[in-house]
Amino acid sequence: MADTAEQKKSDHRRRRVRLLPPPAWWPLPVCAVLGVAAGGAYGVLKAPEYAATSYVVAVPDDTTEPATALGFAQAYGRIATSTSTLAYAQPRAGLDARRLRTQVRAETSPDSPMIAVTGTSRSAAEAADIANAVADALSLSSNQAAKNTGVQLLLFSQAVAPADPVSPSAPVSGAVGLCAGGLLGGLWMLARPGRGRREQQQLPRQDQPSRQEQSSRQEEAVVEEFTATPTLPAQGEHPESKEKESVR
Repeated sequence: MADTAEQKKSDHRRRRVRLLPPPAWWPLPVCAVLGVAAGGAYGVLKAPEYAATSYVVAVPDDTTEPATALGFAQAYGRIATSTSTLAYAQPRAGLDARRLRTQVRAETSPDSPMIAVTGTSRSAAEAADIANAVADALSLSSNQAAKNTGVQLLLFSQAVAPADPVSPSAPVSGAVGLCAGGLLGGLWMLARPGRGRREQQQLPRQDQPSRQEQSSRQEEAVVEEFTATPTLPAQGEHPESKEKESVR
C-alpha cells in the first residue's frame, strides 16, 4: 500500500512538472548539422568531374584591321557550341551531338581575339579530347570563309588532361553545407513564425476571469444562499389567512 501511494505521488508530481520549451536559438545548430551532413554526402557520393581547355585565336590578314578580328572572335565564340560545329567535332570526340553540347562551353574576352573552349567529363582524358575536337572543328569551319571575312582561326594551345578534378571535395562541400545551414537557421530565427502565438499563450486574458476569481464568486454565491433569511409577514396579517387566500 505504501508503495502504491508513493507511486501515485510520484506520478502526480511528474504530471505537474511542465516540459520547458526549447531555446530560441535551436534552429541554428540543427540547420548547421543538417547542412554539414548534406554537403559531405554530396561530396562523397558525387563522381569527380574534370575540365580541360583549348584556346583558339583569331588572326587578321594583311588587309584586315585588328579590331575586325576581335569582333569575329566574339562571333565565332557564339557559334562554337552550335549544331554545325558539333557535327564536325562529333566523330573525333566519340559522343553524340546532344551529349557533346552538355559537356562543352566556349568563352571569349572583350580585350583579346581569343576563344577558350572547355570540355568537361568524369574522365580527364575524355575532357581533353572534347575540348580539342570542338576547337579543331571551329577552326576548320571558320577557315572556309576566311577569304571573305579576312580573319582566320588558328589553334593557339591544345587541351591537356588535367590531374585534379574541378568538382568540390567532401570537406569543401561540407563547409559549404555548414554555411548554408547556418544561414537558413539564422533566417528561421529571425522569422520565428510561432513567436507571436507563444506570447499570446503566455499572456493572461483580460476579458476572462481567472480560476481564483471564479472559485471566490462561487463561494460567495453559496454563502449567500445559506445565510439568506426568509421574509417575515407584515404586522396584523396571519400566515394562515395568506394560505387561504392563495387556495381561493
